Amino acid sequence: MFRVEKPEYVNKTFRMPLALVQDLERIAQEEQVSMNQLVIQCCNYALDHMEETEPLPD
Repeated sequence: MFRVEKPEYVNKTFRMPLALVQDLERIAQEEQVSMNQLVIQCCNYALDHMEETEPLPD
């Protein structure tokens, strides 16, 4: 059965270097997506491709 799902979002504030924000704004405009959507995709990609690290000893 089809179920409409609505993802839960939360507002957060992050400080980012000006040059990075300008690059993200340019890419978002070129790709015709919102800045939010672009940042979400970038973060998900980074987390999915993050190098595994050894857990710290207790």
